[in-house]
Amino acid sequence: MNLSIYQVDAFADKLFSGNPAAVIPLEKWLDDKLLQQIAMENNLAETVYFIPSTANEYDFEIRWFTPTLEINLCGHATLASAYILYNFLVFQKAEIKFQSKSGLLTVKKEGDLLQLDFPSWKPEPVLEEMKLLQQALGNVEIISVHKYRDLVIELKDKKTVQECLPDFTLLKKVKDFVIITAPGTNGVDFVSRFFAPVAGIDEDPVTGSAHSQLIPFWAEKLNKTKMVAQQLSARGGTLFCELNGDRVNIGGQCKFYMKGEIELS
Repeated sequence: MNLSIYQVDAFADKLFSGNPAAVIPLEKWLDDKLLQQIAMENNLAETVYFIPSTANEYDFEIRWFTPTLEINLCGHATLASAYILYNFLVFQKAEIKFQSKSGLLTVKKEGDLLQLDFPSWKPEPVLEEMKLLQQALGNVEIISVHKYRDLVIELKDKKTVQECLPDFTLLKKVKDFVIITAPGTNGVDFVSRFFAPVAGIDEDPVTGSAHSQLIPFWAEKLNKTKMVAQQLSARGGTLFCELNGDRVNIGGQCKFYMKGEIELS
């Protein structure tokens, strides 16, 4: 059995920026163990699979795997999937509907941008082991800690986020995905970084799903619904964000890197 595989840089306006994802279209679901093995072999933050749907309510079923586990939502790999569908698989509808473990997700093409429609996950204040968090994040000053799926840790400014040097061995003990965030500058509303050593990813370059939490968090703090965000990883990425009731819209560009074939014997 041979499978087509595409690699795309998502949330990127030029190659070798944003977040790379492996996109593998399937006709039907393969064994979960094999899906995980392929993701481990790819060794990217995400390998995404989708199959055609037999239901009228959506077009495809979609799943996402890190090198070590399946997750319930991934923005950059969904963006990359839409890019492949529009540009390589001749998908004709104006909107793509994906069914996922996080419910119905849609992607629209608007010029050079692809717009994700994702659930809004407003994080709530939590009490965490602050000493462990501070040590794991290099003894930074923590302003607040919130959580929905991931820990959202507010720091005082962009410089603190940018210069944070996590201890990933300690960060594994936190047992949650960790987002650090602060207000932005120069037309950027907020910045962030995303750490997931518990999923085999020390730092994710650009994380769409994190913004399901960051958008409602910063919308309330800044009293605005439309925002520009930057993720301050080494590769970096820009996201165009909007809070729309119980949904968030996340816009970004993609750049195609390569197409290949997986041979399974």
